[in-house]
Amino acid sequence: MENGKSSGDKSSLKPIRCKAAVCRKAGEPLVMEEILVEPPQPFEVRIRIICTALCHSDITFWKLQVPPACFPRILGHEAIGVVESVGENVTEVVVGDTVLPTFMADCGDCVDCKSPKSNLCSRLPFKVSPWMPRYENSSRFTDLNGNTLFHFLNVSSFSEYTVLDVAHVVKIDSSIPPSRACLLSCGVSTGVGAAWKTAQVEQGSTVVIFGLGSIGLAVAEGARLCGASRIIGVDINPTKFEVGQKFGITEFVNSMTCENKRLSEVINEMTGGGADYCFECVGSSSLVQEAYACCRKGWGKTITLGVDKPGSEICLNSSDVLHNGKTLIGSLFGGLKAKSHIPLLLKRYMSKELELDKFVTHEMKFEDINDAFQLLLDGRCIRCVLWMG
Repeated sequence: MENGKSSGDKSSLKPIRCKAAVCRKAGEPLVMEEILVEPPQPFEVRIRIICTALCHSDITFWKLQVPPACFPRILGHEAIGVVESVGENVTEVVVGDTVLPTFMADCGDCVDCKSPKSNLCSRLPFKVSPWMPRYENSSRFTDLNGNTLFHFLNVSSFSEYTVLDVAHVVKIDSSIPPSRACLLSCGVSTGVGAAWKTAQVEQGSTVVIFGLGSIGLAVAEGARLCGASRIIGVDINPTKFEVGQKFGITEFVNSMTCENKRLSEVINEMTGGGADYCFECVGSSSLVQEAYACCRKGWGKTITLGVDKPGSEICLNSSDVLHNGKTLIGSLFGGLKAKSHIPLLLKRYMSKELELDKFVTHEMKFEDINDAFQLLLDGRCIRCVLWMG
């Protein structure tokens, strides 16, 4: 690994040569190779990744063969790092700061970032782009043959070094264990935030979670913190109930064993007319419809977090929408504003309220990333943290 200078003279910054796990073809093993990482441009920072975790969105886009898929690409978006150098106009972080990268921007200046009603930055709106947010058709990665490597979700953490827009980094306390803090870069924040900020789960309420992967378990953790009295987990894998109990799941429904009843019938019978809050965490439009049918008329909320295939549509009966007074809402990054809410979640972790330790089931070397992918594909891990160096 060859470092560029990280002095105060930004004009002296040079490309860094380092290792990255490159996705060159859909569904094929990532290729560990040396790449070049360009210096940060104005409003950008270059960071050294300490560790990165695998998220199911990485698997989704690794498999995807149609747009917005593109190759070769550096995946990864849940991580923690240290600022190595900064571009012009960067004032909120300095070299040596510990930061979390986030796929959602938080510029702090646009009308949406200033509003408490939204976390959807309008200056740098979310999109699955292969480029840097402020500079269209611009990548900071090349392979050693000079060919462009594409970015992923504004982060690309499957590299020893990466470059991010300053709106996509959150400065945190360097004393927090990296393997725990990095979880708030995406997955745990998304799930906990969906219960806490998007749904605003109330004390004593009934919650149903469809899909007990890492996001679903994070929703359960958030619902537990909010004081929900019943947290019903739904999954096709019965072993998920034992795991889910550690996160606050109180009851379990195996959706494969509902016999001649629809899943919504089973849930509505269990809850006496439907749940207060339903969370779809799989990424299935048909399951969103089923979750909507499971939430209580008059005040029930259905929150969708899962990533479905591009172009998927949700079909709802218009009379049901009109007559039943339910709410259906999407939740990106749990509705959290990264720069204000992540520090609050980290404080709750340090005060032993938010339990992050139970999410980490495996820790491995970065070089073993393909083995880690297989663990996630097989459903044998919740979160696998990969350590650099």
